[in-house]
Amino acid sequence: MAHLASSQFQALRIAVLTISDTRTLETDTSGQVLIDGLTAAGHQLHERAIVIDDIWQIRARVCQWIADSNVQVVLLTGGTGFTARDNTPQAVAPLLDKQVDGFGELFRQVSVAEIGTSSLQSRALAGISNGTLVCCMPGSPNACRTAWSKILLEQLDSRTKPCNFVPHLKRLDAEAAVCCGSRS
Repeated sequence: MAHLASSQFQALRIAVLTISDTRTLETDTSGQVLIDGLTAAGHQLHERAIVIDDIWQIRARVCQWIADSNVQVVLLTGGTGFTARDNTPQAVAPLLDKQVDGFGELFRQVSVAEIGTSSLQSRALAGISNGTLVCCMPGSPNACRTAWSKILLEQLDSRTKPCNFVPHLKRLDAEAAVCCGSRS
């Protein structure tokens, strides 16, 4: 599997979506944790948005980014619990071509050290659709920090051996990469 790693870092174009009925860009600390992590790692923020916890609004925004030839990763925070307003998993799952079953499993495993058996109440999930990795995480800043630092940081780094997700993501053509690179 060593062929799935590269010796050079490849910056990815990442979109961040916060699902919340109450947060604004100014109060969205979870989305900001993800943005801080991805930019510190050398990736580019394509776009940031907030939608209410509504299946159709979540799907509409995620579909837009999955179809966008300049978005390689979509990170979602919020709506993964068990309340009546937690709709992210059922909104996103039908959009995925392939599920990354290990993402939710690993997230809950690494979360045990921080929140104990409460980690069972996370319906974190991930998958790939149209060459776009879509990852759904809980809405707390600590959960986003855990997911980023203990899973995503390595798996979105093209140098991680023996393998990472980068070879499975859509490629940006040179013109699009230059154009989009100037938008950040």
